Amino acid sequence: MKLNPLTITIFTFCVAAFSGMKAASAASFSVIADGLYNAGGLSFSPDGNLYVTEAGIGGSGACVPPSSGQGDSLCYGTSGAVTKIENGKTERILTGLPSIALPDGTGAGGPRDIQFDPKGKPYVLIGYGANPTFRDRNLGDTDLGKIIAPDFNTNSWTSVADLANYELANNPDGGDVGSNPLGFVIDGNKLVAVDAGANDLLSVNTSGSNLQTITTFPEDILTNPVFPPSDTPSNEPAQVPSQGEVGRSQFATQAVPSSVAKGPDGAYYISQFTGFPFPEGGAKIYRVGADGKSSVFADGFTQLTDLQFDPAGNLYALQYANQSAWKGNFDGSVIKIAPDGTRTTLLSGNGLESPSALTIGADGAVYVTNRGDRPGFGQVLRIEDTKSIPEPDSALGVLAIAALGIAWLHKKKELPNLP
Repeated sequence: MKLNPLTITIFTFCVAAFSGMKAASAASFSVIADGLYNAGGLSFSPDGNLYVTEAGIGGSGACVPPSSGQGDSLCYGTSGAVTKIENGKTERILTGLPSIALPDGTGAGGPRDIQFDPKGKPYVLIGYGANPTFRDRNLGDTDLGKIIAPDFNTNSWTSVADLANYELANNPDGGDVGSNPLGFVIDGNKLVAVDAGANDLLSVNTSGSNLQTITTFPEDILTNPVFPPSDTPSNEPAQVPSQGEVGRSQFATQAVPSSVAKGPDGAYYISQFTGFPFPEGGAKIYRVGADGKSSVFADGFTQLTDLQFDPAGNLYALQYANQSAWKGNFDGSVIKIAPDGTRTTLLSGNGLESPSALTIGADGAVYVTNRGDRPGFGQVLRIEDTKSIPEPDSALGVLAIAALGIAWLHKKKELPNLP
């Protein structure tokens, strides 16, 4: 079977294994929400409450083929939601959002991120994870692959920007057509989003006008990549080599940008999940300046899903897994990068598993969506001890922030009933 270079961009998504990283003492954490369905991005509103997206578990509606064209189809439903966490209680305050997923509810595309403007107006990014050609043709009128503006009081929303259709019409990176927007940030009157399937960074006004490409991210060329064994089970059989197939000395893999944060220097910082075979230490953090040009800010990570700056200029990076996902070990990490470039691992494993997003609270704690690819088992964690002294060694390939002017395979579980 021929290996397919197409990337699985549905996130549904040892730390010391690369040079220069020292693991700090594990921070303590508490679980403040549980039972979430493919938990994604999370954000505090100006009123101090925490909101988290749930991509849902698809449904029994029409289906679209996966990005590789092989494997199980992704079928449509309205099981996506936004959940509010307040005083230790959770409440789904926006329901009926579009969702597509594999038959077992994993691999979900649906609500992926939420942000609030300074006045408290929410915006929600809806993922997709397939070729946008099939969206309208197979599913009809749906908001998959769009940014929406919800009204929590009326459980309704309006469409702001269609990122999936933009990829279909423009295909900025010139590669395979695919769309799976995963993260965004509000920058004044602009919404700046990454599309993991399209490998680009986009900008659109909050009014929905002037949707355009800021930059695209190039393929990576892997040397002597490590692939899964030929008998590895997968929903994407094209990604598993045939028995006896000769290994490749070089392999092109897509960039797969997974999130964007605005730095204290005004630049955008973009995390990279990487494409199959998800090389360990192969993920980068890109910096995109005002001129739209990208450069590698830091490297040596594995399968990054999110980034966030704190008020002091520290950058927090979230690893979905510290090993290539196909190995089946989904221990993740929260890594703090100080303004001088020093890295500290705040938490690695010890209950942190396939995390999908993080945010910084006004209390200085780091909040993380945990088990983000396990429907019905997703959590929100509050990591309380984030002030440990950084290790003196800086990690592989880091460029100091100060120099810039500051700093798939899970065992399938029986799904509980969706409330």
